[in-house]
Amino acid sequence: MLDIFRGLKSLIKISHVHIDTAVFRLHYSFTVILLISFSLIVTTRQYVGNPIDCIHSKDLPEDVLNTYCWIHSTYTITAAYRKREGFEVPFPGVDNSKSHPEAERKEYRYYQWVCFMLFLQAILFYTPRWLWKGWEGGKIHALMMDLDIGLCSEVEKKQKKKMLLDYLWENLRFHNWWAYRYYLCEVLALLNVVGQMFLMNRFFDGAFLTFGIDVLRFLESDQEDRVDPMIYVFPRMTKCTFYKYGVSGEVERHDAVCILPLNVVNEKIYVFLWFWFLFLGVLSFITVLYRIVIIFSPRTRVYLLRLRFRLVRKEAVETIVRRSKVGDWFLLYMLGENLDTVIYRDVMHELANKLASRHHHSVPGIKGELQEA
Repeated sequence: MLDIFRGLKSLIKISHVHIDTAVFRLHYSFTVILLISFSLIVTTRQYVGNPIDCIHSKDLPEDVLNTYCWIHSTYTITAAYRKREGFEVPFPGVDNSKSHPEAERKEYRYYQWVCFMLFLQAILFYTPRWLWKGWEGGKIHALMMDLDIGLCSEVEKKQKKKMLLDYLWENLRFHNWWAYRYYLCEVLALLNVVGQMFLMNRFFDGAFLTFGIDVLRFLESDQEDRVDPMIYVFPRMTKCTFYKYGVSGEVERHDAVCILPLNVVNEKIYVFLWFWFLFLGVLSFITVLYRIVIIFSPRTRVYLLRLRFRLVRKEAVETIVRRSKVGDWFLLYMLGENLDTVIYRDVMHELANKLASRHHHSVPGIKGELQEA
C-alpha cells in the first residue's frame, strides 16, 4: 500500500512560499490527494478483491461471464427492494426477472468508470491552481528576496528592503489585474465544486444530490424498517443476463446473480466525498463573498491588515489603503504572509511615510481617498 501512494508525496510537499489562501489550498492539495488516492484504491485488486463475481453454471466459463457482466451492465429489480429479504427475495433488488416488466429494471454501468471519474475530478480540482501559478509568475517569491528568514547582515537587509520599497512605490496601483485573476481562480474553484456535485449526480442517475441526506435519515431512523439507501446506488448483489448458442443452435438465456465487492469501497468513498464537497463548497462560497466585501470596502481592508499584522501601526495601514487599490492590498497581504514580521513592519511604515509625504499617488479629496478601490 505504501508503494501505491509513494508517487503522491510530491503533492504533499508544503511550499514555504504562500501565494494563495488556506481554502484555496484545500482544493488543489488535500482534495486532489484524496481523489487520486481513492482512484488508486479502487484499482488495486489485492486490497479490494475481484470487482465482480457471478454465480455461473457448468457450461459457462467463469471468466467469460464475469468479464461480460463487468463490461456491459448489471441490473436490479426496483420492486424487489420492498420485499422481505430471506423470505420473498434472496437479497434486496434481486428477484425473478421474468415476473417483472422491463420498466422495473434499474441498470448499473458506472462501476467500471469510477477510477477514471475520480482521476478526472482530481484534474479539475487542480486546474484553478495551475492557472493561478502561471498568472502569478513567481512574483511573491521574487519580492521576498529571502527576507522571510531575516537572518542576514544589516547592510544586505537594508538593501533588500530598499529594493522592495522601490518596487512597491513605482508599481503602486498597477496590481489590480494581477489580483483579480486570483479572485477569478477562487470563483472557478467554487464553480468546480458545485459542478462536480451535479456531474456526480448525473453519473449516479440523479441519486447523488440527495444521497447524504438519505444516509443521515437512515441512520437516525429505525433501520430495521427501512432499506439502506446506499444499496440503491451501490448494490452489493445484482443480476446479469447472458445469451449464447446452445447445442441445437438456438439462443439460450442465462440469468446470473453477481456480487460486486467493489461497491462496498465505492459507497464509503462517495459518502465521504458528498460531505467533503458540501463542506468545501460552503467554505468557497464564504470566500467569494469575503472577496466581494474586500473589493468594495476599503475599511474592511484596513481592519483585516490590522487584525493579521498587529506590529504595523494603524495610521500606516490607513494611509496605505487610502492611497492604493485592492490589488496592492492583496499583494501586501501576501507579502505579509511570507516575510519576517519585523521586516514587513519596517517596509509598511516606510511605504506609509513615503505616501504621506508625497502626493504622487494621492487621490484628490478626502472622500475619494476613502472610497477609491
